[in-house]
Amino acid sequence: MKVLLVEPGKAPKETELEDTLEAMQKAVGGLMEAVYPFEDAVALICNEEGKLLGLPLNRALYSPENGKLYDIVAGTFFLCSAPADSEKFGSLSEEQLRRYTRLFQMPELFLRLNGRLVVLPAKAETPT
Repeated sequence: MKVLLVEPGKAPKETELEDTLEAMQKAVGGLMEAVYPFEDAVALICNEEGKLLGLPLNRALYSPENGKLYDIVAGTFFLCSAPADSEKFGSLSEEQLRRYTRLFQMPELFLRLNGRLVVLPAKAETPT
């Protein structure tokens, strides 16, 4: 299935992923969790224990209602289609790939200043 893979410190990339539990767990580095932070039928698949394991913070999630930060994803995650009428995940459409690539294009830095969390855009790592 065609997914958007988002690694900490890197720009997102379109990736083909086998539609198996093993392949999805390998992509996120452990037990997986599906969350649905978007209004359309797209799932964000991340490591269920990412924060507990101390994985690097990756991207912030903001409420569609008020634009306020409500969570931060730790570790690598991917986005895939999650049709309401199916029990399986699927490929993102070309339009979804473009939209979510733009949304997650900039890696983020997370700083605690004066008891508040500050999220700043960061420059993506370039391949060596």
